[in-house]
Amino acid sequence: MVSIVVPVYNAKKYIAKTIEMVEAQTYKDWELILVDDCSRDGSAEYIEELISSQAKRIKLIKKERNEGAAAARNTGIDAAIGRYIAFLDADDVWQADKLEKQIAFMEKNGAAFSFHSYEFGDEEARPTGKVVHAPKTLNFRQALSRTVIFTTTVMFDTEKIDMEIIHMPMVPSEDTATWWRILKSGIIAYGMDENLAIYRRPAKSLSSNKLLAIERIWFLYRNIADLSVLESLFYFGGWAVRATLRRI
Repeated sequence: MVSIVVPVYNAKKYIAKTIEMVEAQTYKDWELILVDDCSRDGSAEYIEELISSQAKRIKLIKKERNEGAAAARNTGIDAAIGRYIAFLDADDVWQADKLEKQIAFMEKNGAAFSFHSYEFGDEEARPTGKVVHAPKTLNFRQALSRTVIFTTTVMFDTEKIDMEIIHMPMVPSEDTATWWRILKSGIIAYGMDENLAIYRRPAKSLSSNKLLAIERIWFLYRNIADLSVLESLFYFGGWAVRATLRRI
């Protein structure tokens, strides 16, 4: 079984399609764990209506206080009973055969940690044609200069990886921090170069996004990867080039 963990915060606009998308997966041995992080738009109540007939297969966990996506995902991980853990954000899109293909890929390669290629989409999740390709493998040092692992593409095999290490820290860019911590332990991430997801990108201020991304990646270098200033500058150069190319 694969446990699909979805943090929900003010996602009423998307959540019905998210549930439908999971139900349409060609791989049928799954459970869907929706963790509502104190939404203010009625998401939790709406989900209860949607899943009333599937309460055993689709679980809604309502947090008592808002703590952010990392804590919501951790709550979902703790509730999971599947061998595989997959992450999905409520506004992103999976292809119908995503689970089937990724689990087969992991079994073929004996992978504990896998991810796959994805495509940028607009506000309506319409594909833009810009695809981020997954490398065959990724180790810790390689990951420092490329944030190529997108959360919605990640899957873990809990028979091969400790459940504790996949819990996300409460820091900025918690997902990248998690991948780095896992890779730093010696685990290799296996990349599947097949586009199986769409990353919805609402229109935002690109300049403010870039500044925030720079602040976060520097924090990760110094506090998660434990790099020196010189090492951080070295890897930052590679990251900046790849981040720019990925968006043009």
